[in-house]
Amino acid sequence: MKALMITRDSQLHAEVAAQGAARLPALQLAASRDGLRDAVERLAPEAPQLVIVDASDVAPAEAELLERLARLYPGAAFMLLTGGQQHELLIRAMRAGMREVLPLPLQHKAFHEAMDRIDVQAGVTQLRDGKVLAFLSCKGGSGATFISTNFGYALATLAEKKVLLIDLHGQFGDAALYVSDLKPAMTLAHVCQQIGRVDGAFLASCLVHVSPGFGVLAAADDPVGGVDMTAEHMETILRVARQHYDYIVLDVGRQIDPMSLRALDGADAIYPVLQLALPDIRDGRRLLDIFRSLGYPNERVHLIVNRYEKGGKLRLSDLEQALGAEVVHAVPNDYIAATDSVNQGVPALQLSRTSAVARSLAELVERVTARRIAENKGLFGRLFGRADAEL
Repeated sequence: MKALMITRDSQLHAEVAAQGAARLPALQLAASRDGLRDAVERLAPEAPQLVIVDASDVAPAEAELLERLARLYPGAAFMLLTGGQQHELLIRAMRAGMREVLPLPLQHKAFHEAMDRIDVQAGVTQLRDGKVLAFLSCKGGSGATFISTNFGYALATLAEKKVLLIDLHGQFGDAALYVSDLKPAMTLAHVCQQIGRVDGAFLASCLVHVSPGFGVLAAADDPVGGVDMTAEHMETILRVARQHYDYIVLDVGRQIDPMSLRALDGADAIYPVLQLALPDIRDGRRLLDIFRSLGYPNERVHLIVNRYEKGGKLRLSDLEQALGAEVVHAVPNDYIAATDSVNQGVPALQLSRTSAVARSLAELVERVTARRIAENKGLFGRLFGRADAEL
């Protein structure tokens, strides 16, 4: 979005420019004017989509210039920045159709919230109603992190969705390493430390961007200044994330603490991951008992079996009977493809898209998004049709 900035304050101009550049999509200050009269007398070369007016030093006699400015740019949205009691100015602004009025000094959270509304009204972005999908291991080593990270990448790539993965493993979280070699500049702890700033742009700036549609919020491996991450922090993050992402994938970890519990409470679906082994089944039963004690309905809990091999002594039906829950998906034991993916920090779908594990991830994406992509020809055709053409 291109904006006209009207201010004599160079520091405010730089501040708005920096906040605008951090947005996705970015706000560009395409033109600047020193005051209202300068803006009225010198039209911008290109009609702006947004006009930001610093009215902190506008004299009462200049108030009528706001209405003239609105007539000059009838297709633009207006944001008025005020510095005190300017009742006459506010009345003239409302008459001119200006609805976004922010006080100075500029509060970044309020600025981005206003920009979110302007973007939606202008059709630049749309607020989403994202779904939260929580993955967690029934037993350590079951493979929930591998599945959640690679599923998130597959969901963004194959279904063309905007996906956020949040690593809730605390100091031992390494989800970002499964799909990227980038070092996280910010973590969940940094976000919680600045929870008052959390909006779509701030959240996006804290991610490891694996692909244009997929980002990872790294675990709080080094809690900043001993910040206490609370359930309320998690609730705020999920509320904002739902507005800006189609899917929020949670890599929960095995420890049930207040923060992870709030995340599970807010999840639309919970995917416990286990292998067909007695220790996994025993721990899976304990975990499901906890979920039932918390009042989670059975239809929200969907088992995923990892490293599945047909013909074993334990069958999927035996597992379902033992745990009283449905197995919605089984990921095959594709050891080489999975190990190569983890060791290189490259999503399995990107590294070897014809492998058994890549096909399995495509199946899971189709299962999760079936009703949302009915118009497509199918993920397998899109994925493996291209692969066949390259052979």
